[in-house]
Amino acid sequence: MTVWLKILLSFSALLMLFGVIAACSPVRTINALTPGSAYVKTADLAYGSDPRQKLDIYAPAHAPSGSSVPVVVFFYGGTWNSGQRADYLFVAEALTSRGILCVLADYRLYPQVRYPAFLQDGALAIAYVKKEISRYGGDPSRLFVMGHSAGAYNAAMLALDPRWLAEVGMQPSIFRGLIGLAGPYDFIPITNVDARPVFFYPDTPRDSQPIHHVSASAPPSLLIAPLEDTLVNPVRNTTGLANKLRAAGVPVQEFHFDHTNHVSLIGSMAWPLRALAPTLDTVTQFVLSDGGRNPAIAVTPAAP
Repeated sequence: MTVWLKILLSFSALLMLFGVIAACSPVRTINALTPGSAYVKTADLAYGSDPRQKLDIYAPAHAPSGSSVPVVVFFYGGTWNSGQRADYLFVAEALTSRGILCVLADYRLYPQVRYPAFLQDGALAIAYVKKEISRYGGDPSRLFVMGHSAGAYNAAMLALDPRWLAEVGMQPSIFRGLIGLAGPYDFIPITNVDARPVFFYPDTPRDSQPIHHVSASAPPSLLIAPLEDTLVNPVRNTTGLANKLRAAGVPVQEFHFDHTNHVSLIGSMAWPLRALAPTLDTVTQFVLSDGGRNPAIAVTPAAP
């Protein structure tokens, strides 16, 4: 939480304008400043039997009647041992404000589970969305998977390694695109002490790394990272995966943003912090252009 607090301090004048109480947590403060008019929320949908196997659906409030909109399933980070979907309301609001349906999914965490259980949860969530999302105005044929940090790892593994979706009778070709923000895609040997027990360090399976599952059948990918990231090396991970995808003939868009760090990159999706980086515009362009297949589609930033 201290990183979030540092981000918000730079916006202290804005926070004072809104009369934010200092005792509020930074994430709750950002969500409190997030407009609520862009979405219609359907909460606590169970995609499995465990209490952590639940998701929320945020549909654009102003989508034309009878239309189907593109869908982004978002997985949050937290080193696979922390996090909850409620903290990422600001991501859902950002996407729905651009006409994109957003699904926020929880998944089981360490120490309850280790690798690969959270990937199996992700596959179950994707299968649920693929089957049910048309009921909420989403187009199941325009399905994107997105994540930040550990969530970007989850998204990449679901999009690149066919084992997990195969368990639910599907394959990665269901995705129109992969969106990864500051993801760890090649991190053996593991230096993060919090991640070590999750991946059985020092006996971490080689096939646990997304970079080893790249093939020509991978979906078009948007990979974004901060220029400087002290938690996940952007050159080894984001550039490394991008280069591997390009070598396989997969369309890749790669961006490295200044003025952000590992945490503020996802924070820049939030309305109060969008001046930090064009993260939302870049993601919106990728989704609305169908993963870059229709590059002529231009995205005009929406008013806050």
